This record gives sequence, structure tokens and C-alpha cells, in this order.
Amino acid sequence: MVMIETNQLTKVYGHTTVVDNVNLKIDEGHIFGFLGPNGAGKTTTILMLLGLTSPTSGTAHISGFDSTREALKVKRIAGYIPERVGFYNDMSAKQNLEYTANLNGIFGQKANQGVSKALEDVGLKDRAEEVVAHFSKGMKQRLAIADILVKQPKVAFLDEPTTGIDPAGITQILDLISHIAKSNNMTIVMSSHQLSQIQRVCSHVGIMSKGHLISAGSIEQLSKQAGDNKVVIEIQLAEATADIVEAIKNLPGVIGVEGETNSLNITCNEDLRRQISKVISDKGGLITQMKLQSYALEDVYMKILKGA
Repeated sequence: MVMIETNQLTKVYGHTTVVDNVNLKIDEGHIFGFLGPNGAGKTTTILMLLGLTSPTSGTAHISGFDSTREALKVKRIAGYIPERVGFYNDMSAKQNLEYTANLNGIFGQKANQGVSKALEDVGLKDRAEEVVAHFSKGMKQRLAIADILVKQPKVAFLDEPTTGIDPAGITQILDLISHIAKSNNMTIVMSSHQLSQIQRVCSHVGIMSKGHLISAGSIEQLSKQAGDNKVVIEIQLAEATADIVEAIKNLPGVIGVEGETNSLNITCNEDLRRQISKVISDKGGLITQMKLQSYALEDVYMKILKGA
């Protein structure tokens, strides 16, 4: 099911086109990474999807609802964490979430249960009664995710969710994003400059530049678009004999074999794991581990931007 869709989405301020004819589809349950330099149009696109600003032309839909004409319906099913999260600092974490619940028409026992569960899900149950003024940036980001969970949206937009957080806190936030997406079948759009973070949690990405969506798809699809069709297969062997290495090198599609002792990196023009496994077995070898190297999103990103 397509959860988010734009058609020729455009936003013009004065004589400047900030978002230019963006066509985008994001399926339900995906964690989608929105990439691009400052001023690329990412945040403006998100604001149009949320119905917080109107497009100059084109359309944006969330779960079939028109973000401009049905903005209230969109806001009921969508959550948003801006880059600068704001809470009432003189109120406790629990009170802030109760306020959010009430604003969304959730009261009484249902509100209490929703707030308690949200605080537990983000690891702030023991800090529920503490005023937010005492919270660190990482704790406020976790509270912001709890704030979204209270209204149980279908879609969540996260704008630079790890800015200003220490490395340990970043790991916690990214793990939390993955967890809530899977456990709630929630579609998440995450805008960030941190490519390694995007690669860690996102199944698909979109790259914007100067208002244009220049590429969108899985990291593997973007890698092929960038002209990088090579596949690197990492293998750990009980013993990498000369016969095994030579047999692998002679396989059609193998470009090169590198490594030492019992670890090999095999560069191919396609995924040849099955063929390599057979060759090693035929030579009496034993594979202890085999995996595809992940595509380096940073390299793909730079190639696509340069090509644009």
C-alpha cells in the first residue's frame, strides 16, 4: 500500500522555486531517508505533506487524504518531530504527553494508558514525573517520539532527530526509531545529513537537490543508478587454499579476489554467492561466514549529486 504520494508537488516563494515538481511514493511500513544539502527542499516538502504549508501547484497525499484539502484528517494520522523540539519545560514529561493526548481528543483512562505505554516504550517511565527542564537533548528527543506514539499515527516525520546528541544517545534513538516502525507498522520519513545513520535504519532513500527529487529507491537501486554495479562478497573460510582461490577467480562474473589467511573479499559483477559456495564445497572447503558488503551510501549519494 502506498502511504505517502506526491504528484508534481511544487512550492514557489517569490521568484524562488523551493520544491520543483516532486513525484514521490513511499510504501506503508517503510523507513524512508530524506537526503540533500541545506536548502534542497526537504523540510518544505515535509511541511506540504503535513498540510502545514500549501503547495503552489501539484498535490500531496497521506493514506489517501489530500494534505491541503483534508489537512485535519492528515494531522490526525501523522506525527512530526521538528529539528528543534519544543515542550513546556515547567511541566513533567507525563503532563506534556497528557496535554498532547487531550489535544488529540484522547481523555481519561485511555489517555493515561497511552501516556504510560509511550513513556515505557521510549525508556522514560522512571522519569515521568520529572520536569522537562531537567532533561538532556537525547531525553527530549525520546520524549518527542513518545509524544508521537501517544496519538498512534500511521506516519511520522522526523527532521534531523539526532542533532546535538552524543554517540550513545544517537544509537538509542536510531534503535528506537527502528523498533517503533516495526512494532507499529508505522511509515517513517527521516530527514538527516548523517548518511551513516540513514543507512543504518532506512530501507529506502530519496535525494533532493535544488528543489528536485533527483533519485529515490532502495540503496541498491540507487547504487546501480550511480553506475556502481559491482558486488563485494565477504567470506570467512576454515582454510583458504590456493586451489579454492584459483577456482573462485575462474568463475564467470568474478572480477577479483583479495584477502589473506582465511578471509576473502570477492568482487563480482553480480551476486554469485551460490556459485562461490558450490566451488568451495567442490574443493573440500568449509565456509564459516559469507555476506554481501553493504553499499556505501555516502559514495552513492556523492555520485548522484555530482551527476545532477
